[in-house]
Amino acid sequence: MSRDPHIRAATPEDLVWIHELRHRVYAQELGQHPPQPDRRLYDALDGGNVYLVAARGPVRIGFISLTPPWLGRYGLDKYLTRDELPLLSEGGVFEVRILTVEPRWRGTAVAPLLMYAALRWISSRGGRAVVAMGRTELLDMYLKAGLRPVGRTVRSGAVTFEVLTGEVAALTRVATTRYRSVLERFGSVVDWRLDMERAPGPDGCEHGGASFTAIGTDFRTLHRRHEVVAADVLDAWFPPAPGVGAALTEDPAWSARTSPPTGAEGLLSELSEARALPVETLVAGAGSSDLIFRAFGRWLTPGSRVLLLDPGYGEYAHVTERVIGCRVDRFRLHRRDGWRIDFARLASVVGAGRYDLVVVVNPNNPTGRHASAAELRTLIADAPAGTRWWIDEAYLGYVDLAESLAPLAAVDPRVVVCTSLSKMYALSGVRAAFLVAEPATAALLRRWTPPWAVSLPAQLAAVAALRDPAHYRSRWLRTHTLRRRLASDLAGVADTAVVEEGVANFLNITLPYDGPSAARLVRECRRHDVYLRDLSPLSPQYEGRTVRVAVRDTAENARIVAAYGAALEALRPGPLRRRSAGSPAGVGVGHAR
Repeated sequence: MSRDPHIRAATPEDLVWIHELRHRVYAQELGQHPPQPDRRLYDALDGGNVYLVAARGPVRIGFISLTPPWLGRYGLDKYLTRDELPLLSEGGVFEVRILTVEPRWRGTAVAPLLMYAALRWISSRGGRAVVAMGRTELLDMYLKAGLRPVGRTVRSGAVTFEVLTGEVAALTRVATTRYRSVLERFGSVVDWRLDMERAPGPDGCEHGGASFTAIGTDFRTLHRRHEVVAADVLDAWFPPAPGVGAALTEDPAWSARTSPPTGAEGLLSELSEARALPVETLVAGAGSSDLIFRAFGRWLTPGSRVLLLDPGYGEYAHVTERVIGCRVDRFRLHRRDGWRIDFARLASVVGAGRYDLVVVVNPNNPTGRHASAAELRTLIADAPAGTRWWIDEAYLGYVDLAESLAPLAAVDPRVVVCTSLSKMYALSGVRAAFLVAEPATAALLRRWTPPWAVSLPAQLAAVAALRDPAHYRSRWLRTHTLRRRLASDLAGVADTAVVEEGVANFLNITLPYDGPSAARLVRECRRHDVYLRDLSPLSPQYEGRTVRVAVRDTAENARIVAAYGAALEALRPGPLRRRSAGSPAGVGVGHAR
C-alpha cells in the first residue's frame, strides 16, 4: 500500500463495487457461483451484513464482510445445521465472511489490515468469538492469525472451505504480538476511519478513564473538572453528607500521615450497627473491585464454571475470563423482555449447569433493572447446593435497602452480598466497600486481607456517611426526579431513539438502526466536553447502538441534553427515519439495504 491508504465502513456507493468484485472473484475467477447477467453477486444477508473497505484515495482495494449475531442467522447456516455447528447458537459469535482483495493488491498487507479491522469492529461490539469459512489453499494465513479448525469442511461450487473459529481475546493477543511491527506500520501510514479505537481496549472494563483523561490524569489541570461533564461514570451527582466533609477536613495532615486501624474495625462496627448484621459476617475493602479480586482469586480456578448476566457489569467478565481464566457462560437478558430476568429460565440453566459461581448485579448495571429479593431468595433456595451466589448491591439504595439479601448471606454459606459505598454514598474517590458472608467464609476472606486495606480517610468518610442516613435518603429520592426529567428531555430531542430509565442513577439511550453508532455519538459529544458511556463493548446485545448516561445535577443534565442534540445534528446524514422493530439490524451507515 502506498499513498493515502485508509479503511472505512462501506458507503452505499461502495456496495456497487463490492457486488461487482464479488462477481469477478467468486463467479468468474473461482467458479463458486454461476455468472450473473448483471455481473454482480449479491448475498442473502446483504440487508444486515457490515462491510469494511480498504482504499487508497478513490481506488477501492479490498473489503471484508461481517455478520453480527443479532441478525439471528449466518452464512454458514446454508451449509451446516446448528446441531452440526453448535457454536453458532452461542452468544456473542460474529461471522467473518468474504475477505476479498483486488488482484493487483493480493500478497500485500491489505488482507491482514482488513482482518485486523474486522477483529477490532467485533471487539468494539462486545463480540467474544468469531467463526469463518477459510479457503483451504489459504488455510496457513488463517492459522497464523490464530484461527483454528472446528473439524468441518464445506464446499461451495468449485471451492472447498475449512470452518474456523477463535476467541476474540486470543485473536487480539496474536494480532498485537505476532504482528506488532505490521500494526505499528499501519498506525503510521493508514488513515483509520472506523468508529472504534485502532488499539485494543480494556475488555469493556474501563472505569471512567475517558472523562478523567480529559480532566488530566497528571492532576496538573484539575480546573478542567468544572468544564467536563463526567456522565460516563456512575459517581454520585451530589456531595457526601456534611459529616464526611468535616471528617476529611478537620485535620487532613494527620489523616494523610497516620496509619489507619489495621482491619477497619471501627468501620465494621459502624456497618454492623447500621445494617443490623453481626460484625463477624463483614469484610471491608477498598471499593468493590478490591473485594471481587480478593474473593474470586481465592474461590475460583481456570477449571471453575461461572454464570454471568449479559449485559452485566464488565468487571466480572474481566476478572473471571481475563484474570483467572474460568469457563464463563452468559445468561442472556433481552430487550424484548425489558431486560428483566426470566427466573424460570434462569432456574433451569442454573439447575443444569453445575456452576461454581453465579453473579447477579441487582439493580443491574448497565440495564438498570431490579429483581425483587423474594424472587432471588426462591431462586437460590432451589439451586444446587454446590453453587455459590455473589449478589452485587452497589445501587440498591436507589430502590430500598430493605430489599437487601445481606441477612440471607449472613447465615447461608452459598450466598455473598457485596456493597460498594462509592456510588450510593458519594465516596467513589476514597474507595470503601464491604461484603457480607456467613462467619466462616468472612473469616477466611479477612485472613487474606492485607493490613490497612482501607485508608484512614476512607474509613473516616465511610463512618461519617453511615451516621447520616437521612441525607442520603433525600439525595436518592432527588436522583429519581432528576433522572425522570433527564429522560424526558433526551426523548424530546429525537423521537426515533429509545430512552430507558431503570431504577438507579443512570439511563440508557438506544439509537435507531439508521442513526449513528453509539461510538460515533459518544465521540461527538466529547467535542462539547460531555462524556457518555458506549455500552457496545460490554455485550453484543446492545448491537453497537446503546449509550449509558449518568444522572448529574440540573445544570450538567442540561449540558448533556444540549450536547446530545448537537451531536445528532452533526452526525445526521438526513432526517432520521423511523424503522419498525422487526427491520433488519444493520449498524451505522453503509450496510446493504
